[in-house]
Amino acid sequence: MWCYRLVAPYTFERVTVPDPQRDRLRDGQVLLKFLAGGICGSDIPGFKGVQGRLPGDTGALAAEMAGFPVHEIVGEVLASNHPEHQRGDRVVGWASGFDGLMEFVISDGNGLAPYEPSLPPAHAVGLQPLACILYALEQLPPLDGKRVAVIGQGSIGLLFSFAAKAAGAAHVTGVDPIYRDDVGATFGVDTVVRSTSDRWVAHLAPHDKPDVVIEAVGHQVATLNNAVEAAGFGGTVFYFGVPDDDSYPISMRTMLRNNLTLKSGVTLDRRRVLDAADAFARKHPDLLGNYVTHTFDVADVQEAFEFACRPTPGRVKISIVAS
Repeated sequence: MWCYRLVAPYTFERVTVPDPQRDRLRDGQVLLKFLAGGICGSDIPGFKGVQGRLPGDTGALAAEMAGFPVHEIVGEVLASNHPEHQRGDRVVGWASGFDGLMEFVISDGNGLAPYEPSLPPAHAVGLQPLACILYALEQLPPLDGKRVAVIGQGSIGLLFSFAAKAAGAAHVTGVDPIYRDDVGATFGVDTVVRSTSDRWVAHLAPHDKPDVVIEAVGHQVATLNNAVEAAGFGGTVFYFGVPDDDSYPISMRTMLRNNLTLKSGVTLDRRRVLDAADAFARKHPDLLGNYVTHTFDVADVQEAFEFACRPTPGRVKISIVAS
């Protein structure tokens, strides 16, 4: 089967490796044929050669990690040792080994779910990050009537903006230095702020501070403290994503004096929230089509990841599809 491996920073190589043995699936495992994958921000450090914090990043040489680092996957079930997945099903979810860049992928069936069959695989990829966001919003106070700010308006931040507005947020502010005026309203953003978060916070009047601030940038430490500074009294800050650093400096004085709550966490109940994402997408049928702005053939994985590394106006989500 075909497989991609990172053989050096910023460098994929396509190789041929043996097919997995269908009769050796462990309990709960599913064998998938790759139909599509999505590039997540948490994949980028691995592509750049940085020792990241993804479960699949074992610390071995990059060339030893077959299929790494893609984890957002859509596939056809070829064999199953999971009671809820049958051969021929089309499913979306997690490549649990963060090894989705292979023709055939073995994954934990609890992190997969069927999806609306009319969705093309390139669009169905968006259900995985949507599931993560819906789970994150469950951890927050009810958003109905609240003011919400989302720092970072990339593929995750825009989905957060859309879901927050759909959850009843009275006003959504999106903050990003990249031009997002063209897509902000489509994703429920009431006020598009083209600025770095530190400059935005510096000019934020006390009466304009949001009730909930979501940090959706990641890969550096500064913006979390900006989120803490931006939150109104009694507000909540949510940090989303896989941190590259073990320690993040934040102002505990600000946390204390403003009675703030800081939350984070990984996505649990994956099958349930994938079902919720599918239902949400059915309720908002234009969402995934607007979300997936660029699709690359699997033969162009190198180009797709290079494009993902460049902040670009008009780009939201990148999908990779099988030939």
